Amino acid sequence: MDYLKTHAREVKDFLSVCRRLSELLYVTSHGGNLACKLKKDLILITPTKVNKGEIRAKDLVFIDRKGKKVWGKKSPTGETPMYLNFFRERADIDSVIHCHPPFTNAFAITKGNNWLMKPVFPETSIEVGPVPVVPYGEPLTQRLADNFLPFAQKYNAFLMENHGLVVMSGEGITRTLQLIEILETTSISILSALPNGGLKEISKEDMRDLDNTMKTRKLPLVGAPGVNSSLLDLFYPE
Repeated sequence: MDYLKTHAREVKDFLSVCRRLSELLYVTSHGGNLACKLKKDLILITPTKVNKGEIRAKDLVFIDRKGKKVWGKKSPTGETPMYLNFFRERADIDSVIHCHPPFTNAFAITKGNNWLMKPVFPETSIEVGPVPVVPYGEPLTQRLADNFLPFAQKYNAFLMENHGLVVMSGEGITRTLQLIEILETTSISILSALPNGGLKEISKEDMRDLDNTMKTRKLPLVGAPGVNSSLLDLFYPE
């Protein structure tokens, strides 16, 4: 089977996102990686040790849900175990991006509060949700992949302690990149606000109103279906 032709549209979008991540400097050198579930047992994933701004279709790798390569001349990213965990734990998602956007990544190395767990903008709260810090694990290991498991059902975005960001969605790789862009601009605003009087959160009362907005617009909550009951519970758990 010619996987590049069979999945030409998905490959085009995938490569476009790779280039955009590089242009934005959300990835540098060989850093960052992407994966997109095309079928139940077919995943499109980035190769190891290739700059995302230079990836071509011939460099891409197709693997099955156990991580076995089914097409491609190169080896898949060493962080493949992380992606396999995500697609196994979250049947509702179809794409995952790991990258290092500089302002968001500041919270991965900050000793103080993780302000990305706070609701500060409606758009970010609704579309990205809270972003917990996943404990540090050695890169490219099963241990790192497994560190996500306690968080995978409840959230769609994660800070990897002293490492980077992971965001996933069920709306395609382009949408996953959009969520990263939303989060990065939010991080810029937070870091700008902190030295200028501190951060003002959306109140509990206003979060209840946002829950009503979501119900009216029939918008899904972040996390696996049925896991979270409301934005209020997500951001202000009892």
